[in-house]
Amino acid sequence: MKSKCVARILTAGLLLLSTGILLTAQDSASGPRPKHQKYRLFDLGTFGGPLSGVQFFARGIVNSAGSATGGADTSIPDPYSPNCFSPNCVVQHAFKWKDGVLKDLGALPGVNSSYGFWMNERGWVVGPSQNGVIDPLTGVPEWNAVLWKGSKIINLGTLEGNQSAGISVNNAGQVTGWALNSIPDSWGLACPCGTQSRAFLWQKGVMRDLGTLGGPDSFGQYVNERGHVAGFSFINDIPNSTTGIPTVDPFFWDGRKMRDLGTLGGTFGAVNDLNNRDQLIGESNLDGDTEHHAFMWDPSKPKIRDLGTLGGTRSTPSMLNQAGTVIGAATTANDELLHAVLWRDFVIHDLGTVPGDGCSFAWGLNSKDQVVGISLPYPCDFSVAHAFLWDSGSMADLNTLIPPGSSLQLVYGVAITDAGEIIGIGVPPGVSPKDVEVLGHAYVLVPEEDSSDSQKEAIETKNFDIGSSALPGNARAATAEFIRRIEDQQARKYHRSRQ
Repeated sequence: MKSKCVARILTAGLLLLSTGILLTAQDSASGPRPKHQKYRLFDLGTFGGPLSGVQFFARGIVNSAGSATGGADTSIPDPYSPNCFSPNCVVQHAFKWKDGVLKDLGALPGVNSSYGFWMNERGWVVGPSQNGVIDPLTGVPEWNAVLWKGSKIINLGTLEGNQSAGISVNNAGQVTGWALNSIPDSWGLACPCGTQSRAFLWQKGVMRDLGTLGGPDSFGQYVNERGHVAGFSFINDIPNSTTGIPTVDPFFWDGRKMRDLGTLGGTFGAVNDLNNRDQLIGESNLDGDTEHHAFMWDPSKPKIRDLGTLGGTRSTPSMLNQAGTVIGAATTANDELLHAVLWRDFVIHDLGTVPGDGCSFAWGLNSKDQVVGISLPYPCDFSVAHAFLWDSGSMADLNTLIPPGSSLQLVYGVAITDAGEIIGIGVPPGVSPKDVEVLGHAYVLVPEEDSSDSQKEAIETKNFDIGSSALPGNARAATAEFIRRIEDQQARKYHRSRQ
């Protein structure tokens, strides 16, 4: 789900590498490999349509009780076609999964679509829902931020504009996201909707405009248990020659004011996660907007800190835990490879790939530094992509840790709880992993209770090794396509439809 505006901003602000990415091998530390847990697979299915999924760049798709949220297709044709919510042009509804039961959370009254983006520990879910109205400024269906409390859906409203979307919710029921006001706007950071978008904090029926960093628009993404918010904002309304849009800076709102965190020298920066210690991670262009690096910010430090790469020009962080460990992906020298990485104490660690593969990306992280993500065979071939689990220096294909003949091929590992439950997206038999965003099913993996050594499988991590001189042109093209898919997932965290 992404807007034309968000896609434009990401294309301008995030460096799209045209070169391929292959990895120089990273040899694992010597010694015995850990043995990986076996899992029971729950295929969450759908509400009668072909697709279900979960949100990327969002720890809150699952809580500590193992409940999960996302969206699933129904069999009802989308009444707003061709401005469809689901890529399959059917009505899609937010879901809540718990203990093997998939519950339809519904939508605002009418034949409307919705999606669950974040769930707190109380099981409350936040996201957007269509409201049955066509926006007179855009001619497309309107969205409103909503909060599901049990079986009740609450419309959080707007800031006197036509649309809004809820992005995350904390355990106190505070919600952040974006909402439109009534002031005309030619840019539109959240969407090209004709009026300004503003980061908001909603609590007990009141939506508060958090303001901007000086430009017309802002966007709230994460709210922690302190009620503090992280997001990004235009700092003016003057387009840059390198990106074609005004400068975008990440911000931190401390309950009183919005703090401009700056960038790593470039004209674009965004936030990808926020923990309860007020540490946050994001990504920023460097001076000249030709390189793009992950960063971390700590409230005790005056500036954001560059997390670096594996020698290339790009890194992207995806998740941050409460201890300050960060995961994501980075390129190597000459941008020959893209690998899942983990940063601990600002030191980057190459997690490699599933043995024999060439590319990987880390999506989910827990407090035990267990990591899940996606690994692709050389040359970044998405047709046989598979989800991975990395634990204590060893990476395994998750498909080898579920019963043979299971109902799904696991493609994405998106989140992992401290108890070891894994949430992701896979494809049913006969469906290519390339079509996971259209025909995939959300899944939950639950660790087997009886996990003796005889039931576990030892995995040796041995990464793909090829020199840049042997890099064929089709590998570079395949890797560039892999990066475009990742950037599409980044765009989806902004939670706009394909309108």
